[in-house]
Amino acid sequence: MVKSTFINLPQAKKDLIQQALLNEFGTYPLQEAQVARIVKDAGIARGTFYKYFIDLKDAYQYLYLCAMAELHIPIQHTSAYKPQLIYNMVVDFIKQTQCSKYVNLIRIHILYNESMVNHPFPSALLSQLSAQNWSAMVLSHGAIRMIFENPQQEKVVLERFRSGLELLEKGAN
Repeated sequence: MVKSTFINLPQAKKDLIQQALLNEFGTYPLQEAQVARIVKDAGIARGTFYKYFIDLKDAYQYLYLCAMAELHIPIQHTSAYKPQLIYNMVVDFIKQTQCSKYVNLIRIHILYNESMVNHPFPSALLSQLSAQNWSAMVLSHGAIRMIFENPQQEKVVLERFRSGLELLEKGAN
């Protein structure tokens, strides 16, 4: 994870480096990203980059976690199944992301980087999820992916998503 030397930087310097990371990772998939472009954009030495981050993947994960902290509101997984709440959260996430500085980062993450960055689903959380909430989570992520793959289909995907959530509710009764 990000090194303490980065955490302890003045906010203005952190903001400058974060913007350089966002420029790089919002333009290139992780496989094509380059430290050289980041350090040039941030106006720092290459060695300085490695004082802040272990490697490119570490810098990417740091930035992605910053984006998720700002954009993603996790549902209470132990709560009752609430399809309208889940639908609204997905729509809100999509709208927030589309209007945020992170839109290209999230799009590239979903389309190219997701499989490269290992974020296994916590086993403890998995055991707490009802079958409905687990299914809704998988359906939610699938709908988000489809919308970022083909934004022109957003309306149709959201309609199908809503129908799928309703079917999950009926299936339990």
